[in-house]
Amino acid sequence: MRFGLTYDFRNPPKFQRNSADLYQQLIDQIVTAETLGFDQVWLTEHHFTNDGYNPSVMPMAAAIASRTTRIRIGTFVLILPFHDPLRVAEDATCVDLISGGRFDLGVGLGYTADEYQKLGIDRRERAARLEEGLDIIKRLWSEKSVSVDGQFTQLHQATLSPKPVQSPHPPIWIGARAGKAIDRAGRLGANLLTTIGPDPAPRFRDALSVNGFRPDEHEIGQLRLIYCAPTEDQAWSEVAEFLHLSMSYYGKVMGETPEAAGDENLWNFTSPEEIRYSGLGRAATIGTPDQVIGKLDSWLENHHCSQIICSTHLAGMDPAKSTASMRLFAEEVMPHFK
Repeated sequence: MRFGLTYDFRNPPKFQRNSADLYQQLIDQIVTAETLGFDQVWLTEHHFTNDGYNPSVMPMAAAIASRTTRIRIGTFVLILPFHDPLRVAEDATCVDLISGGRFDLGVGLGYTADEYQKLGIDRRERAARLEEGLDIIKRLWSEKSVSVDGQFTQLHQATLSPKPVQSPHPPIWIGARAGKAIDRAGRLGANLLTTIGPDPAPRFRDALSVNGFRPDEHEIGQLRLIYCAPTEDQAWSEVAEFLHLSMSYYGKVMGETPEAAGDENLWNFTSPEEIRYSGLGRAATIGTPDQVIGKLDSWLENHHCSQIICSTHLAGMDPAKSTASMRLFAEEVMPHFK
């Protein structure tokens, strides 16, 4: 089992910090994560939020690449319908070169109606934009000259030079939770990034097989909220307020545009105190190292993945506390699974 971490660099008004300082503190934390043995850091993208949710993952990936030597760097996810595929191919190549071949490109459709409306993009086109864009990116990485007369992109004898370090190109992942999106990831032969809900592995593996790919050559990364402390009470006292703040955003946007069953009722909590003893609180991987091990063991009985992606630093949290949680997890939990 491999372990990753996810970062959104959110800076909510209630706990506002200097944004430049926060960026440096979290990059320092990622450097520490590398020394602790984490395998990967994943960066996520959103736009037009009031809390500075990271709107530009590629510069952040390059900054992390320049400070690290081993840990892999990926996007979970870059919202491909918002981007020019040529620009993505070029930027991803630069990160792959700076990192010495440690970059993974994870893409997704995006889901928030507000982002699509403000960018002037028809949300109904998002799947077509993703598939066309991903095909162009792979061609630019692997072909000498690329001409495209697509629905959304036109290129005439475009060349990408230099090429990425990784051959034939950096690993490609697709973020998916709904059935059609899981099928798409399998049909396109990508790795799968997912979170919340029943295990997508059987459907994903079937889609890979049907489309001529070998399931054992593809990875699944599952996002989990994970927070460790010496006692369960301490863990919850440190995380509850920030969990409520963080998830209230996702509950709102996912409720407005549901992607999977239950999204419309994802977040009905009015205060942080409600969460701990709720169904969500019991399912969350929060507690002492032994409790976290037990919860992960139980969860893995019904979910299959090659990487657990830990959401540990939550929006507004003191980076010193999330670093302590990461350290405890790395020293006392990860060895059980590795």
